[in-house]
Amino acid sequence: MNLCVCLSLSVSEQMELASCTSRFPCATKLRPREPRLLTNPKRTFPKRKKNALNLDTRSLHLRRSKSSMVVSARDGGGPEAGTATAVVTEKPMLGRFLVSRGYPAPFGATARDGGVNFAIYSANAVSATLCLISLSDLQDNKLTEQISLDPLTNKTGDVWHVFLKGDFIDMLYGYKFDGEFSPKDGNYYDSSQILLDPYAKAVLSRGEFGALGTDGNCWPQMACTIPSFDDEFDWEGDLPLKYPQRDLIIYELHVRGFSRHESSGTEFPGTYLGVVEKLDHLKELGVNCLELMPCHEFNELEYFSYNSVLGDYKVNFWGYSTVNYFSPMIRYSSAGMHNCGRDAINEFKLLVREAHKRGIEVLMDVVFNHTAEGNENGPILSFRGIDNSVYYMLAPKGEFYNYSGCGNTFNCNNPVVRQFIVDCLRYWVTEMHVDGFRFDLASIMTRGSSLWDALNVYGKPIEGDLLTTGSPLSSPPLIDMISNDPILRGVKLIAEAWDTGGLYQVGTFPHWGIWSEWNGKYRDTVRQFIKGTNAFSGAFAECLCGSPNLYQEGGRKPWNSVNFVCAHDGFTLADLVTYNNKHNLSNGEDNNDGENHNNSWNCGQEGEFASISVKKLRKRQMRNFFLCLMVSQGVPMISMGDEYGHTKGGNNNTYCHDSNVNYMQWDKKEESLPDFFRFCCLMTKFRRECESLGLDDFPTAERLQWHGHAPGVPDWSETSRFVAFTLIDSVKGEIYIAFNASHLPVTITLPERPGFRWEPLVDTSKPAPYDFLSSDVPEREVAVKQYAHFLDANLYPMLSYSSIILLLFPEENA
Repeated sequence: MNLCVCLSLSVSEQMELASCTSRFPCATKLRPREPRLLTNPKRTFPKRKKNALNLDTRSLHLRRSKSSMVVSARDGGGPEAGTATAVVTEKPMLGRFLVSRGYPAPFGATARDGGVNFAIYSANAVSATLCLISLSDLQDNKLTEQISLDPLTNKTGDVWHVFLKGDFIDMLYGYKFDGEFSPKDGNYYDSSQILLDPYAKAVLSRGEFGALGTDGNCWPQMACTIPSFDDEFDWEGDLPLKYPQRDLIIYELHVRGFSRHESSGTEFPGTYLGVVEKLDHLKELGVNCLELMPCHEFNELEYFSYNSVLGDYKVNFWGYSTVNYFSPMIRYSSAGMHNCGRDAINEFKLLVREAHKRGIEVLMDVVFNHTAEGNENGPILSFRGIDNSVYYMLAPKGEFYNYSGCGNTFNCNNPVVRQFIVDCLRYWVTEMHVDGFRFDLASIMTRGSSLWDALNVYGKPIEGDLLTTGSPLSSPPLIDMISNDPILRGVKLIAEAWDTGGLYQVGTFPHWGIWSEWNGKYRDTVRQFIKGTNAFSGAFAECLCGSPNLYQEGGRKPWNSVNFVCAHDGFTLADLVTYNNKHNLSNGEDNNDGENHNNSWNCGQEGEFASISVKKLRKRQMRNFFLCLMVSQGVPMISMGDEYGHTKGGNNNTYCHDSNVNYMQWDKKEESLPDFFRFCCLMTKFRRECESLGLDDFPTAERLQWHGHAPGVPDWSETSRFVAFTLIDSVKGEIYIAFNASHLPVTITLPERPGFRWEPLVDTSKPAPYDFLSSDVPEREVAVKQYAHFLDANLYPMLSYSSIILLLFPEENA
């Protein structure tokens, strides 16, 4: 039976929300070092442009209607709330709600039966209060209304729930939980804190990226969007593209950085819509899959502090510090807080829909290893105040395990937490139409949860089970759940198979036959070989074959290896060939942050100002790296900006810069059109055209043959810096590919093919456009004939630090 409760709230009882400002010291971070928060910095921000989008935005605006049923209410004031006599007013008053028992499922706020049901898990709280906050009150740090939940009628098991009917226009919500505040016991209950619902579909606090809250707040009060029956989006028949993973060419993209630069020419720079406006660039480049850096709600002001080196302020630009996992980043939208965040949700959907129209899949970089709440010194935002000991991996005296390097570790294999993660991933697939996920520091998801108990997890004890909190599990329950979920096992699942606690699982990540991995060993080996380091020729050959040394024995395939040379974290491709050492002084941390072991080579001079010969060698090396990426078995991934040679000035840890150092510079891309960008486009096109460069299994001797300076005689010695091979291709016939990573030129002997002749297609030692002899190259035939005397003798000259691709054609006079 539903219980209607009449509660009242006087003006004098309205609460001023506590200011969650920079008084909260941040947790220790791996990427930033001991960030500090400042209040009231003197900084101005540009005004938002009015919505004048040329794209079809009809689906971005939601219709809203008023409900006629509201009730007056009074503060319940604790566990006894809800015991008052049920009296529904005959004349409803605006801003009051009809309150009834509600339902324990589904979690979150759900529009149903003419109202909204609220359900949230908290096992250890002794009382719960639903807080309602109008959009205007949120800006003024005021609480509009609160409804105390009766533990007898509004709680089922460990789930608190309530059902409301009324006028929800411009209304947001949050929760208060009361209980023991005892960090040593793992409890952080504080009834003064308004907390976010972990299942909220949008979170509002500020509408403008980088703009401070009221009175200079870095952590202004946040609240959750209440769903509406009128929430709708026209998907226009959108369906998953479902590309075989072997066919992917992935592009790692930062939403704000992609279109924020003034040269982008976009109407809404730095937003989801800005990405939409630039999708044709990706189509031109030849990629068919986006990997979006974190788009879950995070607080970019988390590290906000004055940077005396640059005279500006540091922000959390990359976003690897999640506040809420179901919510798209509001400040990546042009709409901001308009329509209580619903328009921002639809802008993300629009990005996915328009990408799919262009044949581009969308993956999300998700951060389930830690949250923005940090360690014991961090703010209480959501999980910590709801049930800290459930959501975080704790030591016996309440200390936070820090396998993430960011202050806390999400308790992924706890039954409640792993169900939360699965629910979240399902939401992004079913409601937001994303095609898969890349899991940041995924090895944390394989660690045993706090209070690990095999009997609880598996239903029976495991012989010899002496696992403690954080121990790696051979069959992690969370990975098991995701891998066998009827929805999730059909999407792309990519693990960053390591964490900061020393667990490195590249090649050994629990996979159920479907998980892929960021192949960090590929990155390191390719960098070492191409810069000319001895003793890497054999390992380099393994990389070209899809790393069978890592994946074949475990039953996986080449496409389980996501190959990359550069990513957001570390040197860009241009900096990889320009700097021997990191140059991170602009981060304000005395160059102590960032990776020291980069396997880079500056080609003879440090920095951008170098001789002409050094600059030519750098361009050659960039082409070598990109060619290697495109001819390797496995799935290639390109990092944003590398296609035109973006530089960060040698900074390999640009997490804190909302500036040109992290922005895609479209004017530089235009300058690169006839040069490196052209080369990249032609190489991706060549890969897509070749049947043999995206194999479903590892190549065998029937298809692939290794060569050295002479055909059929590969050199795997410690001093070898030359690797060559031929590949049988059903489309191209036969392909000869060679890499000379020596400082010395060499003339190679090509395999004899009677009745056929080898012709050059790619030679990275040549300037554009002769580095790739496409059919539109001026005087192409003349360029080919320049090598006729070598090819007639079945020879080809290779300069130092160069790579080539030759194709086999029938002899005209054979």
